[in-house]
Amino acid sequence: MIHISHLRGTALAALVMIGGIQGVHAQTNSNSNLPMPPASGNAAEAAVASQPGINDPLPSTTPVAAAAPASTALTADEAKQSATGNVAELQQMIHGNELAELRTTYNGSYGASLLFYGKETTYYVALFQQKTFWRVIKTQDEGRAEAIYGDFARRSVQLSDVEIRRTKLEAQKAYTDRLIALSQDRASRLQADLNIAREQQKLVDDHQKETRDEAAVLQAQKAQAQAQLREAQRAVAELQRENDAGLPRTTR
Repeated sequence: MIHISHLRGTALAALVMIGGIQGVHAQTNSNSNLPMPPASGNAAEAAVASQPGINDPLPSTTPVAAAAPASTALTADEAKQSATGNVAELQQMIHGNELAELRTTYNGSYGASLLFYGKETTYYVALFQQKTFWRVIKTQDEGRAEAIYGDFARRSVQLSDVEIRRTKLEAQKAYTDRLIALSQDRASRLQADLNIAREQQKLVDDHQKETRDEAAVLQAQKAQAQAQLREAQRAVAELQRENDAGLPRTTR
């Protein structure tokens, strides 16, 4: 009996030990299914620092600030998250194709996006410039995400105003320059035609003067020739009379 009790005690201790080991393995497997926490320390700081202007405050946009509802003002936690890790986290998730793009607004080179991570029902609201993330806010509150997205979209409108105006002015200047070039080309053509016309007119005038001079000379020569002809005719008539002198005249 003592021997059997001893065996039972040993078996019970073994079962307790096996159960403990299985519990540890179960806890380990359970933790392995949890999402990995975001990088911390120097790695996270380096990821954030690689993005220019991430930690810079938004420029002053007085009209937007006046129009934005008070609910869109960032909390201290949101501001801290945006400045320390959300940008790098969002970039990593985008490369992994884990996000759904719900809304995006483009205004010039600026824009705002509302993205959704379905596995954790988390929203990411991003403000970007030239496709580089500037501010990123992470929240699980849908209403909050929509409000921040609206504020970021309005900010992108304000920020792009000068850029869009510059683009329009550049186009208008280029159009005006093209019209100037066309006008100058037209003026050059007209001037060339006018120069040709003037040269031709001078040639015509010179030709007319030369022709008139030649006509005047010919007129004088004609008058002289006619005078000579008349003189010759008188001489012939005189000679004819002298030659016919003393001859009977023919009567009819």
